[in-house]
Amino acid sequence: MRQRKAGAKQQGAPRAVQGQKRAARSCGLCGKSEKLTRTECCGEWICDDESEYVLFSYAHNSCHRNHSRYTLRSSHYNEGHEGMWQECQQCREGFETEMYVWYGINEYNFVKLANPPAYKPTKCAKCKRVIRLAEDGYSMKGGKYYCDRCTGFDLSRLLG
Repeated sequence: MRQRKAGAKQQGAPRAVQGQKRAARSCGLCGKSEKLTRTECCGEWICDDESEYVLFSYAHNSCHRNHSRYTLRSSHYNEGHEGMWQECQQCREGFETEMYVWYGINEYNFVKLANPPAYKPTKCAKCKRVIRLAEDGYSMKGGKYYCDRCTGFDLSRLLG
């Protein structure tokens, strides 16, 4: 585990869970107050539930895993970037704009990115259908995105 630098400042307080008053020690994402740990990146209380994740399930049922894998704050920390994650140019350039925004404002954040940059939706190079990079299936070839429908094989052409 990485250690936070001496004097590192926590950035913002965790959000309240659906208008409920937060217990002194509760997960800042779901509000549970049992089996907690602190995040490595920002020291916030979070469910110590990563061990419940089933390998290759792609489930989003772990507060700890979701925060550590799907937020700019955690990525900034894990990459060893300096300064505040909200102002980090390395983080900004490290992701497609659509993904940068999603990592900064999704429900796995304690503090969301203020004023995220605008972006044009990603569209399939073949059918022009909008692809939500964080949620939809897609493939890439030659720098172009293809939706899950257009990615599929036409078996009739293969079988002749």
